[in-house]
Amino acid sequence: MATPQLLQLLAPLSGVLMPLDQVPDPVFSTRVIGDGLCIDPTSQTLSAPLAGVISNVQASGHAISITDDNGVQVLMHIGLDTVNLAGKGFTRLVEEGQRVEAGQALIEFDADYIALHARSLLTLMLVVSGEPFAWLSPETGMVDGGQPLLSLHCVEQIADEPAPEEGEALFSRTVTLANPNGLHARPAAVFAQAAKGFSASIYLHKQQESANAKSLVAIMALQTAFGDTVQVSAAGQDAEKAIDTLEKLLTSGCGETVSVSAQVEALEPSSSKVLRGVCASPGSAFGQVVQIAEQRLEVSEPGRGAQVEREQLSRALAQADLALQLLRDKATGDAQVEIFKAHQELLEDPSLLDQANVLISEGKSAAFAWRAATEATAALFKGLGSALLAERAADLADVGQRVLKLILGVQDQAIELPEGAILIADQLTPSQTAGLDTRKVLGFATVGGGATSHVAILARAAGLPAICGLPIQVLSLRNGSLVLLDADKGELHLDPELAAIEQLRVDRQRQEQRHQHVLAHATLAACTRDGHHVEVTANIASLGEAEQAMSLGGEGVGLLRSEFLYLDRNHAPSHEEQASTYSAIARALGPTRSLVVRTLDVGGDKPLAYVPMDAETNPFLGMRGIRLCLERPQLLRDQFKAILACAGLAQLHIMLPMVTQLSELRLARQLLEEEAMALGLAELPKLGIMIEVPAAALMADLFAPEVDFFSIGTNDLTQYTLAMDRDHPRLAAQADSFHPSVLRLIASTVKAAHAHGKWVGVCGAMASETLAVPLLLGLGVDELSVSVPLIPAIKAAVREVDLVDCQAIAQQVLGLESAQQVREALRLYHEATVDTSLVLEN
Repeated sequence: MATPQLLQLLAPLSGVLMPLDQVPDPVFSTRVIGDGLCIDPTSQTLSAPLAGVISNVQASGHAISITDDNGVQVLMHIGLDTVNLAGKGFTRLVEEGQRVEAGQALIEFDADYIALHARSLLTLMLVVSGEPFAWLSPETGMVDGGQPLLSLHCVEQIADEPAPEEGEALFSRTVTLANPNGLHARPAAVFAQAAKGFSASIYLHKQQESANAKSLVAIMALQTAFGDTVQVSAAGQDAEKAIDTLEKLLTSGCGETVSVSAQVEALEPSSSKVLRGVCASPGSAFGQVVQIAEQRLEVSEPGRGAQVEREQLSRALAQADLALQLLRDKATGDAQVEIFKAHQELLEDPSLLDQANVLISEGKSAAFAWRAATEATAALFKGLGSALLAERAADLADVGQRVLKLILGVQDQAIELPEGAILIADQLTPSQTAGLDTRKVLGFATVGGGATSHVAILARAAGLPAICGLPIQVLSLRNGSLVLLDADKGELHLDPELAAIEQLRVDRQRQEQRHQHVLAHATLAACTRDGHHVEVTANIASLGEAEQAMSLGGEGVGLLRSEFLYLDRNHAPSHEEQASTYSAIARALGPTRSLVVRTLDVGGDKPLAYVPMDAETNPFLGMRGIRLCLERPQLLRDQFKAILACAGLAQLHIMLPMVTQLSELRLARQLLEEEAMALGLAELPKLGIMIEVPAAALMADLFAPEVDFFSIGTNDLTQYTLAMDRDHPRLAAQADSFHPSVLRLIASTVKAAHAHGKWVGVCGAMASETLAVPLLLGLGVDELSVSVPLIPAIKAAVREVDLVDCQAIAQQVLGLESAQQVREALRLYHEATVDTSLVLEN
């Protein structure tokens, strides 16, 4: 039974207390946001009035919310109209999702600056979750920071299952926010108050994110800005009226004054015929919508005794492991095998098992304990700011659901698929896709996920087009409605015209003919029409991929991602395991082919469970790649020793990732030389570096004399050059390696390498795009290391061009101003110089 709890709220700063009624802002004074207090500050640090989790901290730093373990939500707002300062004068000391203690410093602010540039310094502390409170001190007068001010009588919350939505959700038109600062506290409060007037379940959506429209804190957590597009969804008896009212409220500014032109722009409906996302797997398809949703499971919290519940959990884990092993055994490719192997590793994760066992010891059921452990860990992953970890959270949710069904004895719901199905889902899981009949499924379209998610990997392995990052509106499409999925453009066309469908059919037929043609000629050398040879090698992460690459005409391995040996496990691989794997891959290539092994590229966004690493605010700019390995030199020494075991079995090259300084290269070379000397090797393998940060590209002339080769990682080089996360749903389309700034870095790298007689490869995703082939050849790249299935197509693209023409188009596009212009120029070049019909080769 829930018991009343007594909670004290401390003064968040020192100053003069004044009644809320006297605050010169009606949203605060009329308590639309919540009841509480106001302080005219004399100190300049805002501290936590209670212990809990930071549920929202505005990017501008002027407002912050804390939620305690009983669900009490407290909002603190520094000054009036301070959102207009755009962060100037504020220093955030904590991040969203971080747990804080009462009295901990949250935000520092420059009182003098704010007093000069904002309407007021008055600072609010409001109980937005609505609990009644009593004063522990006089309601006016001086207070000191940390002094107890309010006493709340709250009831410990027991997590209830969310009420199911009534009927199908309705969606508003897309609205472009006209508020100069988005939905900050004042307009968010007005919107939430209006939403509370309806019985329907209502959500506000921004891209992939959703918020309970009746929760001020949830709306603020969306961090909306001027010009953002949002939608309202509602389900229930008064859903239609709620949609109409709230859509009008959004377009009118939610109580804020917005310009007439901005309101008109906000009212303009976006095209309802095309939904845009990001390509996760290339290709296109025309078919009918099949909505896929994971069933919600009912879980009882109390257990029947710790011993009984532990045995039940143990049985379910064993059954899940057996089921995953069967999926591995039936898998048709290495990608599927590795995914389900990773899922098996999660079943043995000691942290998850410890969390579940603690809850079982406290009297909870096995189902409740397991779900709580997996959901808490998944939430932690999502809150670390890494797209990769967010996708691993999806894997954890998949494993969690699998075990939960086994504990509860719930059978998987069979998915009856019609012919020509386009699967639509919030986020598909590997378990949902593993047993699908690919003869009926033509493609995937999801709201969540990314190009590196496991479902995207499975889609590519199966040759199915897939789009992720679609607006949530896609979940309201009716089953059976016809759509055209153009994954190459990241578009889902609703009710496509007959001409578009026919063009798709013709294009697919032509693509299939070409695919068969290039496969038949896969073993031919990659030589341009005027006789210039380019080495086409493979990017791999297993022995199976090495063997497949050789069968498809690969001329070697340009990138062996060695971290596949280290990830998704609880202990480092032994020397024997590493050496055996490297040697097996080298034997598959043979002594005349090159093998480029990249040393461990983990850290930050790819943590190792057995290597302690501090949490990082921005893991992509933190301890990763060579930085991590040099900080733990024994890790690098052990890997060098294992790699050297395959010397002589292939043309061995070792490549260092994320190098930015010559000192890193020199220290790594010294460690390599010491390990080679200890093994008695007379000759060192070739040593090179990846060019994946602008610093390395700009200093390529200094690196070139000290390396044997460069390999350009265009994925990271692009995101660091453009300051855009390549997996960000809203920026992925702009984070394009064809941007002239990236091309100029590639050109300068090649020039510096060739000046010192060193070769340059490209191992990033750009090398796998046929459109990029003439460009990279024209820039002087010597080797293209590509995704294994694309080896024949890239070799064919090389054979269809003249090097002189490639050099001319490369110089032309270096002077353009956008990636879009570069792509268009290359398309025109392709149409003008390459016969797109089948080219018969002798």
